[in-house]
Formats: sequence, C-alpha cells, structure tokens
Amino acid sequence: MDKKVVIVIAAYNEERCIGDVIAELHKAGYDNVVVVDDGSKDATVQKASAAGATVLQHAINRGQGASLKTGIDYAVNEDADVIVTFDADGQHRVEDLPAIITPVAEGKVDVTFGSRFIGKPKHIPLVRKILLKGSILVLWLFYGVRMTDAHNGFRALSHEAAQQIRITADRMAHASEIVEEVHRLNLRFKEVPVVIRYTDETLKHGHGSFSESVRILTTMLMKKFFLR
Repeated sequence: MDKKVVIVIAAYNEERCIGDVIAELHKAGYDNVVVVDDGSKDATVQKASAAGATVLQHAINRGQGASLKTGIDYAVNEDADVIVTFDADGQHRVEDLPAIITPVAEGKVDVTFGSRFIGKPKHIPLVRKILLKGSILVLWLFYGVRMTDAHNGFRALSHEAAQQIRITADRMAHASEIVEEVHRLNLRFKEVPVVIRYTDETLKHGHGSFSESVRILTTMLMKKFFLR
C-alpha cells in the first residue's frame, strides 16, 4: 500500500506503557508515530523519544482532544494520506490497524471508527458497557447518527477529512465532536470491529467513568443549545 500512514498518540503520564506501544507499532511496520505529550510529569517524553517516535509537547496539560488536534494538524502538514488515532495505554491492538486503515487508504470512506460491539464483544466491564450504550443513544438523539460504539478512540481519517474536521473540545468530549463533524460535513464513514484490551493499566484511566460521561454530556448540551 503506497500511502503515508501517520499514527497519532496523545499521552499524559504514560511512561509505563508508551515505549512498548511504540515498539509494537514499529515492529508491525508503522514507522511514522507521533506522540503528543500533554504536559506529563513523568518520563513519557524520554520514553517516547527513546522508542523512536516524533514527540510534540504541550507546556501544560490541556486534554486528549487538544493533544489529538495538535497531532492531527502536524500529520496533515507532513502530508499524511491516512491519520490514525491510537491510545497510549496499550488498549488498542496493532493487529486491528489494517482493518482501520484500508477502507480510508483505498478511498472507500473518509473516516473509519473502531467498534468493540461489532461481532462478539470481549470482556467489556458492565459499567463501561452501560455508559457506552448510553452515549450511542445520545449521539442518535442529538445528531441522528447511528453507531455501535460512540467513544472509541481508535479511528482513521483521510488527509482531506482531517483538514475539514474541527476539534474544539480539549478533553474527552472531542470523541462526540468528531462524530458530529463527520455528520455535519457529510463525510463517508464506516465502523470496523476491533478488540479493546482491558487491563489494570487501561482501566485506571478515567475514560468511560461515570464522572467523565457526565462531563462529556454537559459539554455536548452546552455546544448544541447554547454555543451555536
């Protein structure tokens, strides 16, 4: 496949995992890895650099949405054909990358979203499953978009889609915002099955927690009804 693929990873205090994640990507042949360090207090920058990634840094912690915007903008400027967002904590699998990348690289769609609910979902904690299903309903009610997995950070964008999609939510609400933008811009999208690895390391993050879900819903409500 003669396409330039850039993997963008937002990282905050991920010194325990980031080196292994980058090494796994490189071993699979993905050499263009960009890590956006979001004001980490640990050795994330050093570990990512030592593993061979291009490292961009925020002086302060701004949030995952802001970090992904920084990385995506960088990848666009580097003339990436396909831009993949990939988590720093090891929950995404390298072996799922071809399914995420190929439809975009072949021009069949503009955006792919990974879905942990297509096929047979594996080992999804019950509370997280309930919150994720609730977010799917909210996306349908707010934007009329039907998806099986609304807050999966494993996705791929074409160069053109990345140029058009506006990410203004600095923190976790960016995931819903990207879906809203795909709908607003009438971009072609597809969900593909992926497996999310739930470990002690990945579960300790706030992604999918009740408090995080409330913050995301509040942001969506403010944007839809008061910030237009």
